[in-house]
Amino acid sequence: MKNNSQNNLRWLVLLTVIVGTFLGRLDQTIVNLALPKMIDTFGITVTSAGWISTAYILANAIFVPIWGKLGDTIGRKKVYLIGFSIFILGSVLAGFAWNLSSMIVFRVIQAIAGSADYPTAMSIIAVTFKEGKERAKALGIWSASFAAAAVFGPLIGGPLIDNFGWRSVFLINLPIGIIGIIMAMRFINESRSQVQTKHFDWWGALALGGSLSALVLVLEKGLNWGWMSSSSLICYFVTVVLLGLFIKIEQKSQDPIVDLKFFKIPAFVNVLLNNFIVFMGMMGSMFLLPVFAQTFLGYSATETGFLFMPMVAAMMIASVIGGNLTGKVSARMTIFISTFIAAIGTFMFINIDPKSTAIDLIIPLMVMAFGLGLGMAQRTNIIASLVDPHEIGIASSVLALVRNIAGAFGIAIFGTILTKSTENNLMNINYWSTLSSFDPLSIQKYVSLVSLKAQVSAYSHVFLIASFIILIGAGVSLFLRVKKENLDIKVQIE
Repeated sequence: MKNNSQNNLRWLVLLTVIVGTFLGRLDQTIVNLALPKMIDTFGITVTSAGWISTAYILANAIFVPIWGKLGDTIGRKKVYLIGFSIFILGSVLAGFAWNLSSMIVFRVIQAIAGSADYPTAMSIIAVTFKEGKERAKALGIWSASFAAAAVFGPLIGGPLIDNFGWRSVFLINLPIGIIGIIMAMRFINESRSQVQTKHFDWWGALALGGSLSALVLVLEKGLNWGWMSSSSLICYFVTVVLLGLFIKIEQKSQDPIVDLKFFKIPAFVNVLLNNFIVFMGMMGSMFLLPVFAQTFLGYSATETGFLFMPMVAAMMIASVIGGNLTGKVSARMTIFISTFIAAIGTFMFINIDPKSTAIDLIIPLMVMAFGLGLGMAQRTNIIASLVDPHEIGIASSVLALVRNIAGAFGIAIFGTILTKSTENNLMNINYWSTLSSFDPLSIQKYVSLVSLKAQVSAYSHVFLIASFIILIGAGVSLFLRVKKENLDIKVQIE
């Protein structure tokens, strides 16, 4: 009876951290829908409104490693509750923002607090589920909640904004957040590292934060600035210099914020590289699909969200299957197959055009999502298994950081590819086309058709490149070597 009670408690812990993870990621997607209304309320330009999202991305990226280290040091439950509570406070403040400046400040508060979720949640799951197979299953289900939040953002945000105004997308976090905090206080046990930190690595944190700020900033704004503009070049310089300084600091620090010895573990590096490539390809192509559906297929934001619902189901099912494969199929083969399937799903998008039906988008989405979900459990489980238990928070923060940077890289790169490809297509189509009429209506129709053809072909080009990049990620996974006993190890709560 006691074993059943403990088993139920473990799954309640998983549900608790999923609530926090889901709410944090939901906020990122749902706020973008509200930007047009904020522009009207604050009387600002589209460019200025972009800083509402950029400020969040910057602050979130910077503080992930810091929270991971603090969680291992002062207690994961404590850090989780602090982060979650401040996130809810920031949400309420954002709901009452009166101008752009106040909104940016409150979004930064949200982002700093929200970045505590990933490293502490992963650590809590890792120390709660001790058996390798069970831990892999739990980590897979938890990871799938990221995709679920991305999909439910438009579904929840659209009706909220239409019926209650843009402020409701922030204020809705209060009742849900209170439930999440009560669950965390009730079900999560405190755990921390036995290796106590004597001196927190503030200099390392500052150097890493500065480097990440410059990198994320140029990835977010580079397309508008110009990749070789003076602003971009300054960001490149700051990124490299501060990254070099960070490495030197970490090599000498007694308690580094990121232990560089992780990168001497071949399997750890392999999983990070696979994650980076996969998420870069996925995020780089996925952010274009809603734009395509709404621009060329005439879908509303809510209708576009419905397209992604089967994707969530496929990912959730695949994540459970992937977790159950732990110990039965090698991690290398599972990750390879999952990444290969994701590449196939992405490749299936190259034929989309304005005549595409909902099914033409849903099927590739489900194939891609199934592939991604199948390897989620294995990837996170490997990261948790390759490091000492007292360093799980730090290791998971590195994984989160890599995924965030990969997503930013993907969006920046594929946004640029889409723009350049459209320009090249316009030139090529014009070169090989002729219009034997001077009628204004015929000329207008000609220009519209050429523009449409150029843009649609550019989307196909982007998905082709994305599928190739993800395929490279599959090839990288074939070099992964992890001993079975590492994945089956029991993580002790410390």
